[in-house]
Amino acid sequence: MRIRTSVAVGAASLVLVGCSGGSGGPTVTTTTTEKPLVNVSNFSATVDNPWFPLRQGAKWIYAGTDDGDRTRDVVFVTGRTKTIAGVQCVVVSDNVYTNGKLSETTYDYYAQDRHGNVWYFGEDTAELDKHGHVTSREGTWLTGRDGARPGIVMKAHPKVGVSYEQEHYSGHAEDHARVVATGADISTRAVTSSNALVTLEWTPLEPKVREHKYYVRGYGQVKEEVFRGGHETSSLVSYTRGS
Repeated sequence: MRIRTSVAVGAASLVLVGCSGGSGGPTVTTTTTEKPLVNVSNFSATVDNPWFPLRQGAKWIYAGTDDGDRTRDVVFVTGRTKTIAGVQCVVVSDNVYTNGKLSETTYDYYAQDRHGNVWYFGEDTAELDKHGHVTSREGTWLTGRDGARPGIVMKAHPKVGVSYEQEHYSGHAEDHARVVATGADISTRAVTSSNALVTLEWTPLEPKVREHKYYVRGYGQVKEEVFRGGHETSSLVSYTRGS
């Protein structure tokens, strides 16, 4: 479910006044900073934005292909939280299987501001070989570590033409998005809608790649498709609402 106007939008009130270092893999630990990086009182680990709902126990299963390989992506909202830059974030597990074998495992960390914007505070990710050995942790980042800042993954009231930065860890994680359509038709095995939200997403780290993501209210992301610079698609085949 990755997968923002600028990071300092509206009343979300980012206060960039300090950061700290750290290290680690995909484990759930607490990250602290010497000084506040954001206005902590603006955020909550309860994420109920209807375009990106993260209820405890919710589960999404996506099926697709990546350059000819079969993929299966299982996303699950855990009952855990992680404190990053003083903000309590909900922990979301994301496991990708390629041709039936676990190929990537990730913990994503999200929080919602008081206006309903969903923020992305970082991720711990690991790529695995066919034997289950970690081959790379590239893409791992946490707000407050080495200058990394949070970004928005979903606006409270997304409108066509609005752009936003989803993550900011220079040289490693620099995803961007722009809302390109509302009221779009979408059909997957799990949901059909004529009111989908569509975003265009890109990163300067892969300037030739472009993808679309589709969202349905009450479900969140239901499809993603790389339409330039690659051959990758993934659609929702099963959804459990959670509580």
